[in-house]
Amino acid sequence: MQYKYAQEHLDYSDFSSGRVFYSLPGHPAFPVRLASEIFQRCIAIRKTIYENSTPGVLYDPCCGAAYHLSVLAFLHGEHIQKIIASDVDEKAVALAKRNLGLLSPVGLDNRIDEITKMLEQYGKDSHKDALRSANVLKSKLSSSPETKVFQANVTNSEEIFDHIRTKPVDIVFTDVPYGQHSHWQENESSNPLWSMLGALLGVLSSSSLVSIVSDKQQKVSHEGYQRVEQFQIGKRRVVILRPG
Repeated sequence: MQYKYAQEHLDYSDFSSGRVFYSLPGHPAFPVRLASEIFQRCIAIRKTIYENSTPGVLYDPCCGAAYHLSVLAFLHGEHIQKIIASDVDEKAVALAKRNLGLLSPVGLDNRIDEITKMLEQYGKDSHKDALRSANVLKSKLSSSPETKVFQANVTNSEEIFDHIRTKPVDIVFTDVPYGQHSHWQENESSNPLWSMLGALLGVLSSSSLVSIVSDKQQKVSHEGYQRVEQFQIGKRRVVILRPG
């Protein structure tokens, strides 16, 4: 796979999971450069197909700690009006709220105070790096998108719709469970990816895009969608769909 948009190898260390952003123990962070590339592809597709470049609603139904959603807000905030995140895991939802809270000046200032106290108490180099990165992020915080976080089973259309009903989602960007660090819930259907796509149809419009990152073993398809683009990078497969 060749990068079309995030072509430069930039230093993303200020966005490192566990430095300023909170992390889920045992869950590796989604690569920042790849997240930026996928999101920018979605923005370009929306401009080409729908002639739509206005800031939109970004949603991840398998958000985990909402790490890549938070990073995207710092990198491409001009394209994001609202961020919605949900997960079936209660602990993940709690952490997602904390990470998305960093997108507001008050939330980021509180995090800076928290890191400053840890530096004063322990004096670790990691805390010095975290404080420096937090101030860098503060300088990059140009806008504060509206955020919403809730707990829901991604295959349950009623749960999803109950929380997202006033305005359709423009872009879905989700990294689904692979089975190594995260798993589909036992009570989910025999084909959870298909069920998730079906559940999402209730909150999409005809101009929405759905980008799904999975491993190569999972089949991303549903009769309610058309495939717009697909590519592979390492062990990941990325599929971009549109309703219809």
